[in-house]
Amino acid sequence: MGLYVKQSDTRSQLQEKLAQELQDRAREKAKQADLPDGVDDSAYIEGTSLTSKFGWVWIVVIAVVIGAGVIWFVATSSN
Repeated sequence: MGLYVKQSDTRSQLQEKLAQELQDRAREKAKQADLPDGVDDSAYIEGTSLTSKFGWVWIVVIAVVIGAGVIWFVATSSN
């Protein structure tokens, strides 16, 4: 035997209360996301750069090491 439950578009008081609480929590989280990350003084980062003017040297060194590794692998695997 089944039970027929009529579903209406209205929410119960509990559903309304929960929906309101969830919306309030979402608003609070949105407000907190706009706050700074807690670093008040960013003077420690002044005068720094992402890479130095010789950053390209690292790329060349890595390319040479990879190339030498490939050549060594091919040379040793052919014997």
